[in-house]
Amino acid sequence: MKLIHFVAGAFLALFPMISQAAGFGPLIDAQTLETQRASAAVLIIDIRAGQSAKTGLSHFESGHIPNAVHAPYNLFRGPQDNPGALVTEAHLTDLFQGLGVTALRPVVVVHQGRNETDFGAAARVYWTLKSSGVQQLAILNGGMNAWTSAGLTIETGAGAAQEASDFTAVFSSEWLATASDITTALGDGRDIDLIDARPASFWQGNAKHSAATRPGTLPQSRYFVHNSWFNKDEPTLINQSIVPELAASNGFQQGDNIVSFCNTGHWAATNWFALSELAGIEGVKLYPESLVGWSARGGEMENVPGHLRHLWNTVSGKY
Repeated sequence: MKLIHFVAGAFLALFPMISQAAGFGPLIDAQTLETQRASAAVLIIDIRAGQSAKTGLSHFESGHIPNAVHAPYNLFRGPQDNPGALVTEAHLTDLFQGLGVTALRPVVVVHQGRNETDFGAAARVYWTLKSSGVQQLAILNGGMNAWTSAGLTIETGAGAAQEASDFTAVFSSEWLATASDITTALGDGRDIDLIDARPASFWQGNAKHSAATRPGTLPQSRYFVHNSWFNKDEPTLINQSIVPELAASNGFQQGDNIVSFCNTGHWAATNWFALSELAGIEGVKLYPESLVGWSARGGEMENVPGHLRHLWNTVSGKY
């Protein structure tokens, strides 16, 4: 397949690609995290928001992993009318410095683990940290629910104070697709594999996000629902060992110019994480604004009638 060459920008000159340390990430289970947090300077970022109905306190204050720091998901997201939009490098720099983030310090992202959709928050934060120059990252598989189910220690209150770092976020475009990138690729007729992470009703144009100006999907796209990566009997856990085979059997392979999108870059972050970090496909990109941002810009959209789905999948050979 022909490839689109997205410009990586000055980031690559400053931060050459470095593989994650052996044995750390991109997923980590509760028992392994318990061992590593006791023996290494692991930074645990708890991204849960909202309050506990039982205590009236935030979910974080009601119970979190010892020494974790709190950074609710909304701190990594855009405004209400375009929540998938990127926040500024200045905002990320202030946020990460306050949390004690450095380029080399291992970071574990913790979500609640309520369901498959909840995982998207952790994946989006992981993508943001990686794109900002953090080199060792993991998501707690199953989230805080997995931690409590394992009977591990829980701490209450405001959480641990962290020594501020001097980290500067320089956002890479290596894993980023913009509206301009997509428009250019479609206009030039270049090969681009646009993957819609939403359920079929959205892809077909029968449903839309409340902030989107109209229903539909990106031209020439196909869909692969974000929850396909999770265990059926344990829907908050990803079985990492089966991801490469699942990706290959659905037509995802090295050399494909894959762009993952959804409504606001949330479900799409799960597909990005699975394909890029677990299946190891290089160059997978996330379109963070996704269709809320695209529709607001007046971008071309398509509705794919349900009766054409089988024909599309048969011809494309992707499913």
